[in-house]
Amino acid sequence: MLLLVRPAQAQTIYVNASAGNDAANGKVETPVATLQRAVELAKTFKAGESVTIKVAPGLYALRDQVVIDKRNTDEAWLTIEAAVMPDDAGWKPAQMPVIQSISSNNNKTQFQHAVGLLIAADHVRIRGLKFVGNGNPEVQYYYPVIRKDSTLTGLDVSQCYFIGERNSTPIQGSIWAHGAGIHVDHCIFYGTKNALLLFNAIRDFSLKNSLIMGAYESAVWFGTFHEPFVFENNIVANSEYLFLRGEKTYPKYHFKNCLFTEMKHEMGYFGQKGAAPTDRNAHSEEHVTRSGKVLLSEVATNGLPQDYLNPLPNSAGKELNAGIFKK
Repeated sequence: MLLLVRPAQAQTIYVNASAGNDAANGKVETPVATLQRAVELAKTFKAGESVTIKVAPGLYALRDQVVIDKRNTDEAWLTIEAAVMPDDAGWKPAQMPVIQSISSNNNKTQFQHAVGLLIAADHVRIRGLKFVGNGNPEVQYYYPVIRKDSTLTGLDVSQCYFIGERNSTPIQGSIWAHGAGIHVDHCIFYGTKNALLLFNAIRDFSLKNSLIMGAYESAVWFGTFHEPFVFENNIVANSEYLFLRGEKTYPKYHFKNCLFTEMKHEMGYFGQKGAAPTDRNAHSEEHVTRSGKVLLSEVATNGLPQDYLNPLPNSAGKELNAGIFKK
């Protein structure tokens, strides 16, 4: 007897900040205007249906946290992605959707802070978006992407910018997440206080082909974790610490094919008196370089270059393919 298995249906919701209307149905001809409305529509589909939210170019101002809590499965993910991805033909920087929180403090878990996207479901992907800091003067701690529930699994972040400016629009931590299946690749973290904050029940983590520049506390805070742990083809430069850990935790990291340069400290721990360097970490390395200057494509008189904040051809670490582009 032949058993036919019907594949899960896939749904698409379209968002356009300038041409959309939240009273619309989210079809390609009638997009909604906000991420909040798109996420609400996504919840109307079944758990077994994959949903992709296509985000058109534009500025998306978040007046409150956007809670992503659609029930997903291993086969059916919720994906929030740019309508035009960095590797698509004809892509230009202006086509990358910009996500900016203008909210005051909107979350009280542990302490008062502001959240951009609150991931409260399994199996969520975020692709091709640019997150900038929160300039609301009431906000001291802003986190663009948070997953607070340590029982959740499946969070993929790919080809995204996280750009902070400590004096005007700071980012305390670009991604603050607990739980399993946290995979980050081809992202750029520029001028954020911390790039990744990963503490509880971390299992199956990877950071690949990414650049962390100018982290003025630490590139990564990390708690105890379970294998696998993958940290490869990354550049970390001009930062206060490479890794910070809890005072009484001794995780065994393995770094492969990376460049760590112009660092004030590398390994450290955070105790009652704040951060302090340490040599007690049992980490191992494979093909890690600590010399050379990272040169980035940056804004000059001609405006935003096509490859902005990616390593220039003559930059140290260029061969690692760390940056927004996969091709």
